[in-house]
Amino acid sequence: MNTLFKPFAALLLTASLWLTLTPLWAQELPTVSLLIRDGHFIPATLKVPANTKFRLLIKNEGPAAEEFESLELRKEKVLAPGASSFLIFQPLKPGSYKFFGDFHPATAQGQLLAQ
Repeated sequence: MNTLFKPFAALLLTASLWLTLTPLWAQELPTVSLLIRDGHFIPATLKVPANTKFRLLIKNEGPAAEEFESLELRKEKVLAPGASSFLIFQPLKPGSYKFFGDFHPATAQGQLLAQ
């Protein structure tokens, strides 16, 4: 094989493998949204798919920083005012999982309900 052709062949093989596998990687995760406003989570009970990996989109519409935290799920995300972010959750067994906000512990309470 021509020495100039070997790098091109390797690149072509890599690109074709990447294009073949990309649809598997690019599959969209189920996504649920959570809003933080004035120290409250909206909705306070968030239904999520059980036994399925999913993405939680979080938006803080409040005038101050707030946090999404779940000790039992070992997840934590602090959001500045007006900020949005996301967390990826591995499949959860059916059940209820509590979360809260450290900056407004009296009012920022919620639960993920995996069904």
